[in-house]
Amino acid sequence: MKPEISLLGAKEIREIAASLDLIPSKGLGQNFVHDANTCEKIVRLADLKDSDQVVEIGPGLGSLTLALLRAGARVTAVEIDKRLAARLPETLRDHGAPKDSFKVITADALQLECGEVPASSLLVANLPYNISVPVILHILAMKRIDRAVVMVQSEVASRLAAKPGSKDYGVPSAKVAWFADASIADRVSAKVFWPVPRVDSSLLTLHTHQPLGEESDRETTFKVIDAAFNQRRKMLRSSLETLINHYLPHQSSAEVLALSGIEATERAESIDIKGFLAIAKTLVRR
Repeated sequence: MKPEISLLGAKEIREIAASLDLIPSKGLGQNFVHDANTCEKIVRLADLKDSDQVVEIGPGLGSLTLALLRAGARVTAVEIDKRLAARLPETLRDHGAPKDSFKVITADALQLECGEVPASSLLVANLPYNISVPVILHILAMKRIDRAVVMVQSEVASRLAAKPGSKDYGVPSAKVAWFADASIADRVSAKVFWPVPRVDSSLLTLHTHQPLGEESDRETTFKVIDAAFNQRRKMLRSSLETLINHYLPHQSSAEVLALSGIEATERAESIDIKGFLAIAKTLVRR
């Protein structure tokens, strides 16, 4: 049976913040969701089952955390702000959450270790704008997440979900594709946040798949992606020339690309993750 848990409203959110003398920090990307309907929408998209393990990054004052717990999830909440992390358990208990249904970790999400993320978890979070991409990549690299629903800045969501050939396709979309299939599920108005940000947000879904290779393959592939998009307007034979010379000094970039099955005149924006992997494998062949 799901616990009887009440959700936070806008008035109570401001009262909790006032009790903590909390002024939302731009440096920490703190924009708190005060709309319960938005929290419930995120939970529906996550398609939670009773006792699903959920990792929430940046729970803040607990709006989304309570919605997740009310759906029957077991939540590991990771909060960098010590004041918020200390207050969160009290808020959750006051609203009916069983004390054994959640765990609060005071930590920088980018320093989170694999053992702190339960296996086969879901990542469900309103991610801080300033670290959303590195956090997503860090969590996916642990291979502990089955799927994710995250709220991020709309521009970031477009970049993460972009496919080869589109104007938004770049380093984030190519790297995420190593781990997961990304798509935009919905748009979210800035009005559901306090304080109101100057940009709109989007809900991004991620469905993980088996990585395309070993960790060494990923490392080399990501180097290829970085080099290719660092000079994205250039043809690959030029943008990858320095990297290719580092690995294979006696072969031209055009020859290496041909061996990889890639046209030397292609640009980074037209290459999918399997193409970047093919280049990486050619670089380290023995």
